[in-house]
Amino acid sequence: QVQLVESGGGLVQAGGSLRLSCAASGRTFTRNPMAWFRQGHGKERALVATMNYGGNTYYSDSAEGRFTISRDYVKNAVYLQMDSLKPEDTDVYYCAADSRTDYGMTDVAPEFDYWGQGTQITVSS
Repeated sequence: QVQLVESGGGLVQAGGSLRLSCAASGRTFTRNPMAWFRQGHGKERALVATMNYGGNTYYSDSAEGRFTISRDYVKNAVYLQMDSLKPEDTDVYYCAADSRTDYGMTDVAPEFDYWGQGTQITVSS
């Protein structure tokens, strides 16, 4: 059974930092894109950052310059370092993997077929 398990969410003050982790088990995603999405109540999931096998990355406008996505291909994990957090970053954050794309880049939610359970990030002002 394939599982993606996030950790590292929580409550932080504006200007603070958090590091999200996502550990995959059941299969490896070395060749596949992995990403972080966010979702607010009643809203669609929106891309935060994605990274492919070659280390290419893509960030949303709001994440660019403040967040950093990274991967550990040995540990089969993806991370999101979140700095200079703002109250508007408050959301549930999900990690995702696209097992059907090898070596390419994926940046839209419907293309990802594996998802974590989500972790709440709350940024207080």
